[in-house]
Amino acid sequence: MREPALVPRLRPFTSTVFAEMTALAVRHDAVNLGQGFPDTDGPAGMLETAKNSLFGGDNQYPPGPGRPELRAAISRHRQRYGASYDPDTEILVTAGATEAIAASLIALTEAGDEVIVVEPYYDSYAAAVAMAGAQRRVIGLVETENGQLELDLDALRDAITPKTRAMLLNSPHNPTGTVFSRAQLEEVARLCVEHDLIAVTDEVYEHLVFDGAEHLPLASFPGMRERTVAISSAGKTFNCTGWKIGWICSTPELVAAVKAAKQFITFVSGGPLQPAVAYALDNELEWVENLRASLQEKRDRLSAGLADAGFAVRPSAGTYFVTADVRPLGFADAAELAWTLPERAGVAAVPVKVFTDHPDEWKHLLRFAFCKRNEVIDEAVERLRKLV
Repeated sequence: MREPALVPRLRPFTSTVFAEMTALAVRHDAVNLGQGFPDTDGPAGMLETAKNSLFGGDNQYPPGPGRPELRAAISRHRQRYGASYDPDTEILVTAGATEAIAASLIALTEAGDEVIVVEPYYDSYAAAVAMAGAQRRVIGLVETENGQLELDLDALRDAITPKTRAMLLNSPHNPTGTVFSRAQLEEVARLCVEHDLIAVTDEVYEHLVFDGAEHLPLASFPGMRERTVAISSAGKTFNCTGWKIGWICSTPELVAAVKAAKQFITFVSGGPLQPAVAYALDNELEWVENLRASLQEKRDRLSAGLADAGFAVRPSAGTYFVTADVRPLGFADAAELAWTLPERAGVAAVPVKVFTDHPDEWKHLLRFAFCKRNEVIDEAVERLRKLV
């Protein structure tokens, strides 16, 4: 078992990789499966509500916590998990989940605190921990015999020290598509309670789970309601990633602390878009279920194509992403392939090792996004067959 490692506070990260990879994709007219956003819009009713709001005069600052109709809709939506949150004191609207995560860590940790992060991790996590003045303590996912990834619970137990203040957990998990099991989350909850840790949970892919998998909010486990900051957003649920409308659900005390930090980051955002998200949460979940089914088919479509092109494809139980091992194609380092892939095959993907503190352990994997139109996926697969 690998020892958890403390690493430097801040360094150039994957935003640079994404920018450079996008530039390569444009230069070589490549199909860009590296970018994790859909190429279709969200439900028509939501877009119509946004238009009416924009042209109806809702273009000034919304209330600091978020528009009341959106907070009420978030509260109703969270009830699907058996949870009750007061829309006036326990919900805060943010500029996407990225701001929610940063504001939560800035508010709830101090210099010298440690935050446990699971690698591979979404690229903003490292920066958010650093900006809070804390240090990240990284544990890794481990691969089972059938290729599934799961939490290294032994490493998690060993990572907790007297300095540990919080754990940042993402499920469904970007970049691997892992959905953590009930048994694993039960142990995470037990450890958080035992060691008095705050849990910050990134649940932006909560609706995008496949094959009968179930999203289980950590806040729903015993002892976790009062110590969890649950974060989600509209972007992945309703195909509106550019709107940057996110939220946190937690106790009045934790929400007040996060709001105190958030008000000096963006103050408020997305005022005219918030009524549209409220409408979507109340009226468009059937559309979301169709999106989920469509994405499952797209995952299968891309996974089969990658396997046909010679990759060893890893299971994905949720999100927009599937990872693939490049070693069967004769490559030792996925990053080396990724940088030449736009020119070599006309496709862009992202090496998983850029999401880690231990790149050598993840250097064999590429991340591909399947939240694209079928014809885009098919074109990418056809191009990738050139690698065989």
